[in-house]
Amino acid sequence: MAQLWGGRFKGKTDDLVYAFNASINFDKRLYRQDIEGSKAHVKMLEAQKVLSSDDARSILNGLDGILDDIEKGKLEITSEYEDIHSFVEAVLTERIGDAGKRLHTGRSRNDQVALDMKLYIRDEIDQITDCLKELLETVLKLMEDHIDTFMPGFTHLQKAQPVTLAHHMGAYFEMFKRDVTRLRDTRVRLNECPLGSGALAGTTYPLDREFTSELLGFERATANSMDSVSDRDYLIEFLSDLSLIMMHLSRLSEEIIIWNSNEYRFVEIDDAYSTGSSIMPQKKNPDIAELTRGKCGRVYGDLMSLLTVMKGIPLAYDKDIQEDKEAAFDAIDTVMGCIQLTSGMLKTMKFNTEVMKISAMKGFTNATDVADYLVTRGVPFRDAHGFVGQIVLYCIEHDKAIEDMTMDEFRAICPEFKEDIYSAISLEACVERRCTKGAPGIDPMKEEIRQSRKFLNSISDK
Repeated sequence: MAQLWGGRFKGKTDDLVYAFNASINFDKRLYRQDIEGSKAHVKMLEAQKVLSSDDARSILNGLDGILDDIEKGKLEITSEYEDIHSFVEAVLTERIGDAGKRLHTGRSRNDQVALDMKLYIRDEIDQITDCLKELLETVLKLMEDHIDTFMPGFTHLQKAQPVTLAHHMGAYFEMFKRDVTRLRDTRVRLNECPLGSGALAGTTYPLDREFTSELLGFERATANSMDSVSDRDYLIEFLSDLSLIMMHLSRLSEEIIIWNSNEYRFVEIDDAYSTGSSIMPQKKNPDIAELTRGKCGRVYGDLMSLLTVMKGIPLAYDKDIQEDKEAAFDAIDTVMGCIQLTSGMLKTMKFNTEVMKISAMKGFTNATDVADYLVTRGVPFRDAHGFVGQIVLYCIEHDKAIEDMTMDEFRAICPEFKEDIYSAISLEACVERRCTKGAPGIDPMKEEIRQSRKFLNSISDK
């Protein structure tokens, strides 16, 4: 058992207690951040004359060697160490001698782990943002390719008004765009360096916290040492961001599942993103979409877990906070995988555009346009609404679409109908006349695509 403490204790730690207390099995993924933070700490200690140049050089070389050996598979992080911090320090001391024991001067594991997590989450935000950019590119390509692919728009899962596939996918572009900006905002708020806060009350060593902060790419050092070591707000905010991403992926997955059903047949999922049945040979199941929908609840659970852990913790650091890592790591891995799989599924998915168009022509999706037509003929909208309700009822009773009604049938309900009603309520006309900003008409849709491309280019430049 390699521990960074023990001088005050006479007895040996119970094996079960040691295993229960240890975090090495999950915090070992922080090795790079732990070494990065230690190197910055050493450089600052040398600049402040707390460490000699010889000791600093020896420690820095030793840390570089450890990092290189871990990444080349020459050095294994094993459970004989309590956590990643004790592993790095123990191996360093073993390799370079007493100089390694000076690494921990002026810091605590409390500010060390707070730093490691911030560095790790900052890196993960960048990686998840890159995954979202790829997903946004995929969605935007669908928008560009399907600007005139007609389909029914729904409310309450009932056909409502005709739209285009480009317009429908544009809604998801907006969702994932907001996810990117939320992650960006979270990154700004977490970008303060806690190193140098000590266990909770700073240190008597003449540390230059702003220099350490600058070395590690933070905007500034944190303002209060007690808050620095006990703050996990940024992590809760991050898991909230991930929960929203999963909610958006789950909504999209739900629609893909519905569209893939025998009743809809709007899409066909590629074999690479489908599975079969062990007993029913005809089945082609949308398992990736279903699993993404299911894993949304898992990420919600990770968020709720951390909220519950943090709700009753008095200042400053308490061991409960160690429970932040597994929830965060699980959420990160889940979300990253779901984004990548969704992007791949969308790229390879076949859209049955003719089926979508025929579906848009059924279900009275042009009913609102009939009412709008009557308004242009001088009929008050409320009266027009009533007339169209009668038309829909008549069509249901006679099993026909609105556009299949004769002029005599139209005029029997309202005498204001003229021959131009047929051209006014065609599928193309219904969509094209919707030309306000954000609507599915060709011109606003082209502008939406242009703005979407501009947004993607802006995040690619950062």
